[in-house]
Amino acid sequence: MSAPSSVLVVGASAGGLSTAEALRRKGFQGGLTVLGAESHQPYDRPPLSKQVLSGAWEPDRVTLRLPEQLSSLDAEFVLGDAAVGLDAEARTVHTASGRVLRADAIVVATGLRPRMFAGQDGLAGVHVLRTLDDAVALRAGLLGASRVVVVGDGVLGTEIAATARTMGASVTLAGPQPAPLESQFGPLIAGRLAALHAEHGVDLRLGAAVTGLAEQDGRVAGVCLATGEVLPADVVVVAFGSAPATDWLAGSGLKVDNGVVCDSSCRVADGVYAVGDVARWHHEGLGALLRLENRTNATEQAGHVAAAILGESRPYTPVPYFWTDQFDVKIQVYGLSPRCCAPD
Repeated sequence: MSAPSSVLVVGASAGGLSTAEALRRKGFQGGLTVLGAESHQPYDRPPLSKQVLSGAWEPDRVTLRLPEQLSSLDAEFVLGDAAVGLDAEARTVHTASGRVLRADAIVVATGLRPRMFAGQDGLAGVHVLRTLDDAVALRAGLLGASRVVVVGDGVLGTEIAATARTMGASVTLAGPQPAPLESQFGPLIAGRLAALHAEHGVDLRLGAAVTGLAEQDGRVAGVCLATGEVLPADVVVVAFGSAPATDWLAGSGLKVDNGVVCDSSCRVADGVYAVGDVARWHHEGLGALLRLENRTNATEQAGHVAAAILGESRPYTPVPYFWTDQFDVKIQVYGLSPRCCAPD
């Protein structure tokens, strides 16, 4: 297949930017457009729950590239305008502002959206953490908080709990697992992680499902557990998972099932590819569909997708990897733990 004359990347975070950069490195000279829902220039997300939230970094430090580096890509960055629809056959994307963008090849790189409780929108004191604006708002809330409850015992929830505690907040971590990240690590490592949090003063209220939020006069007042107990709070962080941002693909003709389903080369359909947290591709080494939510995969997969667009199609078979930094401890995981959620 001949190389396309134009490429549209839908998503301006690490995966989308890395795809654009990889295309240029590999010699692509055609039209290149990067569409992003946020108004910010492409930035890095892992520091949001740590350096930005703690105040160790100013928010603008997470910007991935300098203006002159972005300019050198000779790409059009359309920011602050979310994609709302895709016609895969016509390779046309419609945006919230009414733009209609067309290209010979389209890359879906829209990432994740945080899961939330029904009715939490508009309730003062409740936060999620996915975007730079979320991190800035949560930091402001934590600085004036006396009782913080983090709902979620996975990677993001435990990172936020650790950061909030280092800021001096009184922090309670709630979630259904017996210990933090037990589904990923198993009981031994999860137990040590629980001990680390306890040693630093985090109140662990684990092993009971969170059923909702208590409110008073339009502000959050606590977190309700399945046991009937209510954990008092003036700030609540909802971090019990995320979902691939695929709502905008309804009616597109693409197969969406816990992400955008791709073949082993990350191809979704003729002229359409997916990269990063939203991509669920066939990993030939594992013989199964796999979706990875981490910065490393987004960058590596972007290079692979760029090659596929330019005709160098081959299976993408990385060794799964993720990491987390909590307090003064770094945990790195290579491969799929037997206790980790298996690919399907």
